[in-house]
Amino acid sequence: MLHQSTAYGRKPPKSLDELTRVGAGTPMGELLRRYWHPVGLAKDAGQTPRPVRVLGEDLILFRDGKGRPGLLHHRCAHRGSSLYYGRVEEEGIRCCYHGWMFAVDGTCVDQPCEPDNGAKTRKNIRQPYYVVQERYGLIFAYMGPPDKQPVLPRYNILEELGPGEFLEADDSSIGSGGATIVPCNWLQHFENVMDPFHVPILHGNFSGNQFVAKMSIMPKVKFDYTDRGVRSVQLREIEAGTHRRITEAVLPTIRAVASPRAEGEGSCSLLGWVLPIDDTSFRIYSAGRVSQAGALSKIRSHFNGKLWHELSEEEHRKYPGDFEAQVSQGPITIHSEEHLASTDMGVSKLRHVFRRQLEAIAAGKDPMGVNFDADKELVLLEAGTSVDAKVSPP
Repeated sequence: MLHQSTAYGRKPPKSLDELTRVGAGTPMGELLRRYWHPVGLAKDAGQTPRPVRVLGEDLILFRDGKGRPGLLHHRCAHRGSSLYYGRVEEEGIRCCYHGWMFAVDGTCVDQPCEPDNGAKTRKNIRQPYYVVQERYGLIFAYMGPPDKQPVLPRYNILEELGPGEFLEADDSSIGSGGATIVPCNWLQHFENVMDPFHVPILHGNFSGNQFVAKMSIMPKVKFDYTDRGVRSVQLREIEAGTHRRITEAVLPTIRAVASPRAEGEGSCSLLGWVLPIDDTSFRIYSAGRVSQAGALSKIRSHFNGKLWHELSEEEHRKYPGDFEAQVSQGPITIHSEEHLASTDMGVSKLRHVFRRQLEAIAAGKDPMGVNFDADKELVLLEAGTSVDAKVSPP
């Protein structure tokens, strides 16, 4: 029997800090730093310094005159002026204050105010930097211990192109349900990947079949651990038979979300990386197989026939989506006041997987999914859809 009381005297709220905080030195921050993360589109690294904030760190992304991308901490190692005001040159980026220039690996290559341009002293200076690589139209950075740097993975979903297909990258946070930069903790969104039961309610009943009517059918769901994270297998009975939809949450932050259109068969064509900007904001970088340029920008959710940014405040209230549901939980949700139910098994499994990786890191082991063998960089994902056709009676 429930205790009858008012809201008076509630216990102080608590969040799962070990799973949500991403700064350097925090448990999750150190775990996330053992993986590669996208920090921009390939075209974002150019002659104009671009500020980026990743895992609570303020960085500058650029590309030197030789075409090499670089990612440096924004405060110049000399006197702390921001390299955002720097000038990109052939060999690196030059600080606006005294002209010190740093290469993409942080080495100081010029000190114009010093004797002999600092030939004797600049070798002792290094601007804090991170290693970057380009893949799938994105710039990826590794921000962890140098001796633990894994290979940058490839994914079968993005490697196996069909006739007429090519890859396209996107930085508009496809899948967030709203703005490009989402003002809440990254985990509030990433857990949503393992919450298929919200689809018929939020995206069907409340906001009016944002996908197709078939997706409003309450699915039968099975959740499983994988060697990459957690997956859900969703079954819906439709006219053609049993529609099977497999979605994966791949560590550290990858969304392998199968098509929500309940039609056709094939592998998932789009991957999204949920990038924690800091503890209370995130964005999503995506890469996908397309047949027409600009196709990714056309798959965003519609609400009452409009895109999210076209809605009035009253329409946001009347037709909420993932953005409203997750951001309204607060900057970091209060986990101590949750009441998880049987349909939250995917969320529970995902949290369990993360806790296991925190334990592995604390024990000096490598977390799930990191690989140091370049010959084994391809990751095989199962996400996709299929239909088991109905068998007509003899």
